[in-house]
Amino acid sequence: MAEQESGQQVADEAAGAPEFLDDTVDAETREKAHRERGAARPITVVGNPVLHRRCQDVTAFDDQLAQLVDDMFASQFAAEGVGLAANQIGVDLRVFVYDCPDDNGARHVGAICNPVIDELPAERRELDESNEGCLSVPTAYAPLARPDYAVCRGQDIEGNPVVVEGTGYFARCLQHETDHLNGYLYIDRLSKRDRKDALRQMAEGTPRYETVPNG
Repeated sequence: MAEQESGQQVADEAAGAPEFLDDTVDAETREKAHRERGAARPITVVGNPVLHRRCQDVTAFDDQLAQLVDDMFASQFAAEGVGLAANQIGVDLRVFVYDCPDDNGARHVGAICNPVIDELPAERRELDESNEGCLSVPTAYAPLARPDYAVCRGQDIEGNPVVVEGTGYFARCLQHETDHLNGYLYIDRLSKRDRKDALRQMAEGTPRYETVPNG
């Protein structure tokens, strides 16, 4: 029996199905190269104004952007994170980086400028309520329901269009980092009670990485 690939492929092409970036290729090598060229910066935390407004679009795909991305990978590694948005190191630009596994153990590494998360059709929208944390809300965690599949569209650091898909934990990462660039922290999606508890956890904890004092 032949695989039903050709018929599905035609249907996908007719529907304008995107060609997804394979961000698992040479993931370890690419991440290491970025962070070795970069310098770690301290992490901004909740309350810092840059975290609570929509970031500016990336319009210059130049050496300065490339250096910022290198610094973001170095900062993410130093803080032991799986994703980092530019405003988390105080830069008002719509770009995030990630070094994140999916639920199958595949390692995804990349940088996305001007990201937008696709609205999912109802049949693809299955919620996963798992614990979520954030480098900008250090030492705090709370359960948060998010779709377990995400498609993120944007540009790479050279300005070329890219489309990345994620499942499970990686889908959560793509949504979380795009939220950052829209001026939202994950705690903004929590109930008042859960948000208060997350802020209590943060107040009582000690981050294991350098942060920027507020005020």
